Amino acid sequence: MAISFCTSLHTKGATPLPGPGPRQCKYTGQSVRALPIRILTVGKKRSRGVQFVVDEYIGKLQNYCSVDDVLIRSNPRNAHDSRAQVDDEDAAIMNLIRPDDWVVMLDENGQDIGSEQMAELVGDAGNTGASRLSFCIGGPYGHGQQLRERANLSIRLSTLVLNHQIALLVLMEQLYRSWTILKGQKYHH
Repeated sequence: MAISFCTSLHTKGATPLPGPGPRQCKYTGQSVRALPIRILTVGKKRSRGVQFVVDEYIGKLQNYCSVDDVLIRSNPRNAHDSRAQVDDEDAAIMNLIRPDDWVVMLDENGQDIGSEQMAELVGDAGNTGASRLSFCIGGPYGHGQQLRERANLSIRLSTLVLNHQIALLVLMEQLYRSWTILKGQKYHH
């Protein structure tokens, strides 16, 4: 089965998506295979407030799919050498990704997507044969080469550069919004 949306976002040979604007998700109200979601975030210990909101969204998302939130500590030993730090973080992320994961890399140079397109990403991922949908949020210097080559998609949540804690909160809200769009619930409007 062709995955038109996901292929259009693929990091290699990506084609631009249609511009933002009102549109409806192609899956709204249809049955969608719910892949477990794993969110891999590189960064420092989270503030209690951020963790509280993340846990709140995980609870909401449990109504739709299972969610695994993994914090990968950035390596302060390599703070003086950003390349070594990125390589260490890259290896840590790659050790947590399975061969059958559908991997979405959040990157400031990724494709812009709207909420309906995020919902389609979640819906399309269920049609790929993958057993899990993994989202990767990089550390202060971004992602390493291994993840860049492995990622199935590269998206950005904003034209602004977001620190890992803010990016995580935005992602969690958008995943919840995506599921409400897929289920035809009123949260989105």
